[in-house]
Amino acid sequence: MPLRLVTATITLACSAALGASSEVAVGELDQIRLKDGGEVRGEIVKRDDRGVWIDVGPTVVRFDLDQVEEIVEDDGDASMAVSSGTLYSTAVKPVERSPKEHARLIGPAVIKVSTPSGLGSGVVISAKGHAITNAHVVQNETALRATVWLPQDDGTLRRTDIDDVELIAVNNHLDLALVRIDHPQDGEFDFAPVQDLEKLEIGQPVFAIGNPLGLERTLTQGVISTTQRNFNGLTYIQTDTPINPGNSGGPLFNTRGEVIGITNMGILGGEALGFAIPARYVKDFVRNREAFAYDRSNPNSGHIYHDPPTRRLPGGPSILDDATGG
Repeated sequence: MPLRLVTATITLACSAALGASSEVAVGELDQIRLKDGGEVRGEIVKRDDRGVWIDVGPTVVRFDLDQVEEIVEDDGDASMAVSSGTLYSTAVKPVERSPKEHARLIGPAVIKVSTPSGLGSGVVISAKGHAITNAHVVQNETALRATVWLPQDDGTLRRTDIDDVELIAVNNHLDLALVRIDHPQDGEFDFAPVQDLEKLEIGQPVFAIGNPLGLERTLTQGVISTTQRNFNGLTYIQTDTPINPGNSGGPLFNTRGEVIGITNMGILGGEALGFAIPARYVKDFVRNREAFAYDRSNPNSGHIYHDPPTRRLPGGPSILDDATGG
């Protein structure tokens, strides 16, 4: 049976089921609008990055997202972000969606960070304009510019450059930096929630939004290759999601629209070998940002921490050469 006929049957069945109960209003139902022009109303009971399941009364029907043009959900059970008590927020009942849907919903939270020597990406984590990027994006720079995309009433995005960027804290060890920007219209920014409890699995689908090589608002997707890849005493999320120069500082999202990491590096000459700083490091950095506060008048502030001198001679210090070592 062609898809259009199936859709019509489901819509009629759903209408019949609604007719049996006067307590349910059509406006309270979720809607799935299909690419062939059909429409299904009911209650969405499950969804992931590939499909959506909708209860139409007598049965539950699954649609591939390739068949779906738009999903309009009742706001009663919509996911929401709540403050964690610090600058970032976490999501309550986050909903699995396709990267296409998330790009529309949380894409405006991704920004471009430019300096006289280069550019990178960032993600807004609070309505007041606090954003995370990489330390190496802003390293040794004080003239920062942020490019944001502000949602308009007609559904489009307006590209806006903001030259007044405040550098709040920098942690070179974690390669993280916290900045703040002012909304050009004195409003609030769209922001992305940070994952609350770490739930990462090998093979889990993820996607990144950033500005690789200056190509603004580029979305790439892949899977988690390894959840704990060790470099210099820190662990990173390894992913086959394409990560290129310019992606640095941008978010790595899961299919629930949560920031699970901040992309910061790839292996030169390698293929599909990208890495992201896990969200647990990001949250710890934000909570303890005062320890890494940037002070323009102090060259040894969080903006630049000098590496300790290397040991000139092999072996341990001579002061330890005594009988106490057993």
